Amino acid sequence: MRTLRLTLSYDGTGYVGWQRQAGGRSIQGELERALAEIEGQPVTVNGAGRTDAGVHALGQVASVRLAHRIEIDALVRALNAKLPLAIRVRQAAEAEEQFHARFGAKRKTYRYQIETGRVADPFLGRYAWRVTDPLDLAAMRTGAALLTGNHDFAAFQGARAGAGSTVRTVHALSVEPHGPGSLLDTPSLTITVTGDGFLRHMVRIIVGTLVDVGSGRRTAGDVAGVLTSRDRERAGPTAPPQGLFLVSVDYADAARRLRRRDPI
Repeated sequence: MRTLRLTLSYDGTGYVGWQRQAGGRSIQGELERALAEIEGQPVTVNGAGRTDAGVHALGQVASVRLAHRIEIDALVRALNAKLPLAIRVRQAAEAEEQFHARFGAKRKTYRYQIETGRVADPFLGRYAWRVTDPLDLAAMRTGAALLTGNHDFAAFQGARAGAGSTVRTVHALSVEPHGPGSLLDTPSLTITVTGDGFLRHMVRIIVGTLVDVGSGRRTAGDVAGVLTSRDRERAGPTAPPQGLFLVSVDYADAARRLRRRDPI
């Protein structure tokens, strides 16, 4: 048996999310089905992040154990031939036997796209949240700074979340504008957050709270009070799923390689 590390991109529209469920199509389920056809028996795939229904990924990471000795390049080609077009395996590599995509992850980066153009872009409905209120970028950045660092994010946790610690570290949280000529070719804001882990709906609640700040429904200073309250009712709305992308997942091995490159 060998352990493989897969990097995937997918359009989450129409899927129940990453995690396999009794009803509906999941990203995990589609990948396991394709791998089982190659392996000749059922396989279990573990993903780094359990993205929700409608959420997308640019760099989801998954781990799987296979007995089949198919070459890596051939595996990528075979999987992409079997998977729906909305799911693509971008890379595959052999990993250490104990590698686990979820438990080995040290940092994850998510990106949330907000469309702010005067006229809705007909191509962005699946990939951005359209906000028609004018947004104060400076106020949003001030609010974002208050969420950076190690905090108890209980107020930013979705309902029906599991028990356990709600303390997380947000390493970076930025709010950046984009105008005509950008990738989306329409006025928009991108909120990017990197952290050691995220609670259920945490990124989307952060986005909803910052949009409240930007639109003037609350002040940037209110964000600190929301954090200390640990009360979900004090935070902003949960932003819709279609604007959210899992961008990348970092592991300890990558961190060690970067440190070795640093000058002494």
